[in-house]
This record gives sequence, C-alpha cells and structure tokens, in this order.
Amino acid sequence: MAYCQRATESNDSVNIGRAAFRTTLNILSNTIFSKDLTDPYEDSGKEFRELVGDMMVEAGKPNLVDFFPLLKKFDPQGIRRRMGRYFGRVFEVFEELMEERLGMERLKQEEDDVLDVCLKISEENPNAINGAHIKGMFLDLFVAGTDTTSNTLEWAMTEVLRNPHIMAKAKKELVENIGKGKIVEEADIIRLPYLSCIVKETLKIHPPAAFLIPRKNETKVTLNDYTIPKGTQVLVNVWAIGRDPTLWEDSLEFKPERFLTLGRDVRGQHFELIPFGAGRRLCPGLPLAVRMLPVILGSLLNNFDWNLNGGINPEKLDMTEKFGITLQKADPLCIIPIPLN
Repeated sequence: MAYCQRATESNDSVNIGRAAFRTTLNILSNTIFSKDLTDPYEDSGKEFRELVGDMMVEAGKPNLVDFFPLLKKFDPQGIRRRMGRYFGRVFEVFEELMEERLGMERLKQEEDDVLDVCLKISEENPNAINGAHIKGMFLDLFVAGTDTTSNTLEWAMTEVLRNPHIMAKAKKELVENIGKGKIVEEADIIRLPYLSCIVKETLKIHPPAAFLIPRKNETKVTLNDYTIPKGTQVLVNVWAIGRDPTLWEDSLEFKPERFLTLGRDVRGQHFELIPFGAGRRLCPGLPLAVRMLPVILGSLLNNFDWNLNGGINPEKLDMTEKFGITLQKADPLCIIPIPLN
C-alpha cells in the first residue's frame, strides 16, 4: 500500500503482480526468517521472482523421463539440469540465512520463527531433520506461497478492472462496512461477503495451478467405466472444471454474485471448486491465501481508484495465459493508482 501511495505522487504505474510478489515474499520471509528478503519500494526481488517463474515453467513441461524411465540418466530435455541450477541459487540464499542465524545469539523474542524451530529440532535430533531437509522445505514454502498468491491477485485485479460494475459494487461494500480509505484487516473479511466472492470467482476461472500437483493412485481404480492402473500419474484439470458449462451457469463469465447463493467454498469439500486440491494432500498454503487475497485486494480497491496505461479500454485487456505449473498472466497488469477524493 505504501508502494502504491508513492506511485501516486509521481503518477507512475504499478506492476500489480510484481508488487504482490514482493509483499507475499516478505510475509513469508518474516514468518520464517524474521526479516524482509526484498525491498518493498525497489525491484530487489526480481531475480527471486524470475527464479520461481522459471521453476514453474520447467515443472509444468511434459517430461519424456516420466513416460520412459530409462531416459532418466540422459535427461534428454535438460529439465533436470536447469531445475538443479535454479534450486542451487535459491539454496545459496537459504544457506546464508541459516549460517547467519547459527553464528549469532538466538533472536530475543517471545516466539521463535520457523527457522529457529527447525534448527532446534535439528540440534536435538539430527536424524529427524537436517540442513538439506530444512532448505528443501523452505523451497517448497516460498515457491508455492509467492507465485501462486501474486498471480491470483493479478488476475483478480484484471477481472475487476474489466468489469467496472463489479468494482463499483466491491467499493460500495468496502465503504459501507469498514469506511472509505481504510486498510482491510483480517477481521474485516467476514463483513465483506462480496469481496470474498470475487476471490472465489477468480480462483474458479483462474486457478493458481491448472492441473494441481500431480497425484499417483496407490491401488487399481475403476472410475466411470475406466480402469486406472495402480501407480498411474493423475492430473486433475481444475482449470477445465471451473469452466465446465455442465457444472456452472455462464461458466466463462466472471460472475462473483453466483457465490452469494451457491454456498460453495474452496476448502476441498466441493469438488466443482478445488483450486487448493482436496483430502489429505490439500494445499497447506490455503489459510494464507484465503486471508491475504481479500486483505490485499480489498485494500487496493478501498484506497485508490485505478487507470489503465495509455487509456486502454478495460474490455480490451489482454487475458492471455502464460503456461507453467502455475498460470501467469502473459502480459503483466500495469495500472496507475489515483488518490481518492
């Protein structure tokens, strides 16, 4: 919000996806390391964002090795080599932070951060978790928690801008329930049902991971007269489910209002809407997303008006998707924040 406020003073545009990435990166890094990993006012997180984006692209590519295991040692497409380089660069950052913490007195605070907890467990029981485990876990948390949240926020802002009547309705709800120009807090979300519907509709039509994370069934299964052998890799196409006209009325239209009466949620109980998966493998980032998305989106709408660069007609916004394991917006959303009167 401070970054957007600074942009209003110089009439600069804001790359929403990039700003959201820096925000979510620092939310996670403060939880895990008790420090920012990027300057919120500068593009110092650019390399990290590019690394995460490159990982998502590589992870989303069909890999011949998955179908012909004998090729594993040859890595014919170079996917493993490239991923190894990306992992190595991220692990270097984590290793520096871990060594820094080990070389200093433990943070004097009432509660440990995640790094402290992991290091204590490692010291007490090295067989339970070691440095490699810790770095691998942190990689999972940062990769899964930054790119997905920032992409979803960017899609939400894009859809709201394309539909001025939705923006007007959301702004009205915000003014009536928390007051014009105020930052949305987590406690406010329950009083903003329409804003929550916008987030749900965004997750329906622009799920963070189009095929979720690949599964593998443990036993032979018969489903709708199809026999799925044991050990089959299963990809759940939530992108198609969210646009299926047999499940959703006006399935391709962005209609948050549908969730005011449907009573469907994203927590894995309604299989028409499972952007975070379902069951025991439900995405652990769900609590972060369902809190931070409405908080950030609501704050942006409640504190600024927004203009498109170059006076572009909102209906002409490019909605092309950039495919990886996550669905990014191919043309980044750059918009100009305008102070409220």
